Amino acid sequence: MPARRTRLQLLTSLSLLCLGACAETPSVAQNLTPAVVAPTAPATASIETPQQPQTFSAWQADFRREALSKGIEADLFDRAFSGVTPDPDVIRADRSQPEFSRPIWAYLDGALSNLRVAGGQRRLRDEATTFDAIEQRYGVDRHILTAIWGLESNFGQNMGSREVIRSLATLAHEGRRPAFAHDQLLAALDILQHRDIEPSGMLGSWAGAMGQTQFIPTTYNQYAVDFDGNGRRDIWNSSADALASAAHYLKASGWQSGQRWGQEVRLGADFDYALADPSVKKSVSQWQALGVRPAVADSFAAELTDKQASILLPAGYRGPAFLLLHNFSTIMRYNNSTSYALAIGLLSDRFQGNGQIQGQWPTEDRPLSRSERLELQRLLTERGLEPGGIDGIIGANTRNAIRRFQQQQGVPADGYASAALLEQLRAR
Repeated sequence: MPARRTRLQLLTSLSLLCLGACAETPSVAQNLTPAVVAPTAPATASIETPQQPQTFSAWQADFRREALSKGIEADLFDRAFSGVTPDPDVIRADRSQPEFSRPIWAYLDGALSNLRVAGGQRRLRDEATTFDAIEQRYGVDRHILTAIWGLESNFGQNMGSREVIRSLATLAHEGRRPAFAHDQLLAALDILQHRDIEPSGMLGSWAGAMGQTQFIPTTYNQYAVDFDGNGRRDIWNSSADALASAAHYLKASGWQSGQRWGQEVRLGADFDYALADPSVKKSVSQWQALGVRPAVADSFAAELTDKQASILLPAGYRGPAFLLLHNFSTIMRYNNSTSYALAIGLLSDRFQGNGQIQGQWPTEDRPLSRSERLELQRLLTERGLEPGGIDGIIGANTRNAIRRFQQQQGVPADGYASAALLEQLRAR
């Protein structure tokens, strides 16, 4: 069993833990989320005669043979796949590419709602003994764990109601990333064979994220723990197992005990906005020498002065600014989105009576639609500014291309994709 499980765990590298948001989790603004890579086009038998798609029953028969060859018990496979058919809702969700997205301030309004804050504070009190034990073993701050718990599943109340085996089988058969879903499905069968959960209880999101902390199966196999000591790793029904599993993952991802995620800051009048990028690292004392100050104080805590940090401007130079420490990047290992990680950090502060944003959001701005983001990248490409492809995702390469254009125009080079910027590109 251990050798087979290790092989299954190594099928994929560490992936995003949360593949799809549950019903309660606010949608992340698309211009801050990572790209989802589309799969390669299916091979064809010849140019004239495209290969016909494999039927689900034929795919299932092939997959059964493979699963059994890897050690999955025949009886368990048949129970797990009993009555399983493709789920058209999963396919629709997988192929959906919304034209419009919510701006970061609207996303944070939902993530940091008073109801969510109150719910987290209540659970911090109710689960204090469990949090004491988790912090002692893993060194991960309880407020961060509670924020993840709240955003991922509304504290276990909305974990997703889809059968994980059916969702992953649908995606492995005809999804945009069939190889990824195939590996997750093998890992899910391994979980069932471990008797941690029955097939009927293995529920999650349309993309296969499971339980109170929304682990995908390969991540579960590698990091889920039995913290309540009942002999099963149960992230669905045991908040202790779910929270400790999240802590185990964050610790393995490099969480530094006792360090904050970051904080809101003020920038000096002559600050070079081109430095506001996650790739630019300086010590806190160096940032302070450049005029960066805490939003509500004159200087940073003494223990931070030698820590490496970066500056984030999630809405450009006209919006709030944040100093990001190492643990911010660790949160992004959980979900590779700056808006998600910012929400987790601020929500953890709100539980402690802090985290109120002092800066003003440019709420008069509207987020670019997907077609406008594609147009922006095309116009940057035509100017030779190399945005790194035309995919509608405003990533590091596109932000750098925007900065180069802004520097040419003599405006603050914050790398922010705005409607005004698009109009400037169109005019030229």
